[in-house]
Amino acid sequence: MHVLVFDIETVPDTDLGRRLFNLHDLSDAQVAQIMFTHRRQETGNEFLSHEQQRIVAISVVMRTRDTLKVWSLGDESSPEKVLIERFYDGLDKFTPDLVSWNGAGFDLPVLHYRSLLHGVPAARYWETGSEDSSFRYNNYLSRFHWRHMDLMDILSGFQGRGRASLDDVATLLSFPGKIGMRGADVWDAYQRGELAQIRAYCETDVLNTYLIYLRFELIRGHLNAAEHAQEEARVRALLRASPAAHLHEFESAWHAR
Repeated sequence: MHVLVFDIETVPDTDLGRRLFNLHDLSDAQVAQIMFTHRRQETGNEFLSHEQQRIVAISVVMRTRDTLKVWSLGDESSPEKVLIERFYDGLDKFTPDLVSWNGAGFDLPVLHYRSLLHGVPAARYWETGSEDSSFRYNNYLSRFHWRHMDLMDILSGFQGRGRASLDDVATLLSFPGKIGMRGADVWDAYQRGELAQIRAYCETDVLNTYLIYLRFELIRGHLNAAEHAQEEARVRALLRASPAAHLHEFESAWHAR
């Protein structure tokens, strides 16, 4: 069985903002500020609605029978369409179990809208049993199926009042939590041209999610204590073997906990 943990990072879709608010003569920074202000007036906070988000990074942890990898899809020059195509290509090729933190509430709806925009096909993802009967009672789309596990949703008992942040749960379990930046910092970092840092931050988020997933597999009986320890050791070995500074920082923070 393949497991794919994923996370996305987004910035305001300023092209959409220009069309929505007739702002064609303003800079991206000015358009984004107007989008934030309009959203705050509507809802009381500046977090933009799903269709106003543009994806700038998709990071994944992939666990197969023999391997464990963490990486960000594409490269720093890859357009949004390519990132989305690579994400769905992985689903078409491997049909992994998807794992996320708030993926059902944020990441997947954003991917849906951006796929519509770019015309990205994803037949395996949208399968519900018409072509493959095994998807009838276990597909990526249904909230209570297991082919996509939104850990925030599951661990809250599917109750909004029970939800917790990724950082809080990671800290609870003595995992590193947020390193380098937070989601609210992504737009400013993007404007400074710091896409490499955004991708690194996204990778640490999927590592936190993967470690929480391993603990969840322990409590639901899919791993015993020895297997769980072995899987965590595999993560530590991956971090130590990597040349990437942010992964070494993650491992050091985890060790310090």
